[in-house]
Amino acid sequence: MQGKSIPIFLLLLIISGNVWAQKKDVTLSSPYHTIDTHLTYLQPNNYQPKLAAKSLNAKGLSQSEKERRAIQLIQFLDGKGLFVDMGVVPKDENFYDSTARKYRYVLFEEYPEIYVEKVGDQWLYSATTVAQIPKLHKRIYPYGLHNLLDLLPHTTSERFLGLALWQYIGLLLLFIIGFILHKLLFFIVRNTISRFIISWGKKSLAQQLIFPTARPTSLLIVSYLMLQLVPILQLPAIFSKYILLGLRISICVYVMLILYRLVDFLGIYMMRAAEKTEGNLDDQLVPLLERSLKVFVIIGGVVAVLGVLQFNVTALLTGISIGGLAFALAAQDTIKNLFGSVTIFIDKPFQVGDWITCDQIDGTVEEVGFRSTRVRTFHNSVVYIPNGKLADMTIDNMGARRYRRYSTRIGVTYSTTPHQLEQFVTALKEMVETREDTWKGNYHIYVNSFGASAIEILFYIFFKAPDWGRELKSRQEVMLEVMRIAERTGVEFAFPTQTLHLKGIPEEMGSFKAEEPN
Repeated sequence: MQGKSIPIFLLLLIISGNVWAQKKDVTLSSPYHTIDTHLTYLQPNNYQPKLAAKSLNAKGLSQSEKERRAIQLIQFLDGKGLFVDMGVVPKDENFYDSTARKYRYVLFEEYPEIYVEKVGDQWLYSATTVAQIPKLHKRIYPYGLHNLLDLLPHTTSERFLGLALWQYIGLLLLFIIGFILHKLLFFIVRNTISRFIISWGKKSLAQQLIFPTARPTSLLIVSYLMLQLVPILQLPAIFSKYILLGLRISICVYVMLILYRLVDFLGIYMMRAAEKTEGNLDDQLVPLLERSLKVFVIIGGVVAVLGVLQFNVTALLTGISIGGLAFALAAQDTIKNLFGSVTIFIDKPFQVGDWITCDQIDGTVEEVGFRSTRVRTFHNSVVYIPNGKLADMTIDNMGARRYRRYSTRIGVTYSTTPHQLEQFVTALKEMVETREDTWKGNYHIYVNSFGASAIEILFYIFFKAPDWGRELKSRQEVMLEVMRIAERTGVEFAFPTQTLHLKGIPEEMGSFKAEEPN
């Protein structure tokens, strides 16, 4: 009988100890003790929501609602991956926030609504925090996902590396679900949607946009879904922090990849639109614009990742701006050339392929870059002109001519009769009127002057020639036709001659010898 009384005594002692532990009063004398009370009594191996609720300033709420909000707060912290470093939480009973001029302590800078404050001789989570808990909880568990939390166990004694067995199983299930969903979405986007678009008559849209973005799009959707589901596992804050951080970075990277592919797709359509325009400077502008957009997409992606990593992006951009100012002062010529490029692309003083003359440079434009313009001279050499200087030069765009002038004087002999001259001039005018490559509204062909050795006819016409080669060919054809007309009308071309008349030379001077002048 005595041997059986000992186990009963021990059982009663354990029960009484548990009752005493539940009834014991908690310490809320400082921010440290209040936060520690809330976190300690909601751990799986010490789950006592009633004691954790004592840390809340929740007047007017029922006991069950107080406990529910205490649980929601720690679920928000764990689900968001917000780790409370108890080593920096003040233990001073009279801790004073000089910035807010209040006796309060804010747990996280990014969530200023979560703080404890001194109420009488105790520190409690503020009434403002308690009122905001449902909204914060719904933000991290949207679409009714908070209902799944009630199905999960709150207490457990066996843990391995900080996680319970059901949490390992949950992580494995999430991985399997994510993998299957990725394959399914990839198949739907790449095959089903692509086939529909191709049947709609947009094969290029499917090949150039849908195919390259199918994989990052499916991974983006899976990452977003995992971002919503991981908090349900109620992993320790330090685990959730790095898992959620990796998912957020992945989302930024996938969005950047999709936008990068969209720039490629946009560049294809801009190039097609540029090919329909008359000039070809647009064809040169599209690749430059495409590269610029890609740079902005990459910069935006990097800034987004830095924001996820909680870098002070504003301070970083400010530092870059100050450094950029110093760099700009050291690179004035480069910036001047950049603005010169913008001016050239806006004003369009020439197109790629135009023949231009400027500042002793005579040649054909081959390429317009952000820094310089490349000109192929008629000596077949290449000249690079900085765009900053080119924008200030006087540019004679020979390639922009709608008509190319041909002006010459045709000299005929003085033995030509007036009737022959009239026939010749009339035939020349008829030739200009009948040719397809001449400007009919502006030409002048007239007997113009009596020269020293010829009667001169002004021949002033314009060709419709797109380039210099065509102009030379038209000149040749016209000159040959002029010779044929002269042959038909009996007109002879004059050439420079001099007739020397000698008068009063004695007959006895049968010969004379020219002497060199002194």
